[in-house]
Amino acid sequence: MTREEMEALTLEEALENVDKTLDKLAEDIPLEQSFDLYKEGMELLKYCDGKLKKVEQQVMVLDEEGELNEFQ
Repeated sequence: MTREEMEALTLEEALENVDKTLDKLAEDIPLEQSFDLYKEGMELLKYCDGKLKKVEQQVMVLDEEGELNEFQ
């Protein structure tokens, strides 16, 4: 999967692809293919982590005094 293809995915689609990659890794596949799948899975996980961090920065919470603050 190219970087452009990955960036076009929603978080849900990316996580679904991680699940599919894990399913493939559980099969009896050649070692070289498993390395490629592992690398792709790690790239997808880094992408998901970045998406989640971006969302966390945007989330606001209401504190005890009724003021909005950034989620921490």
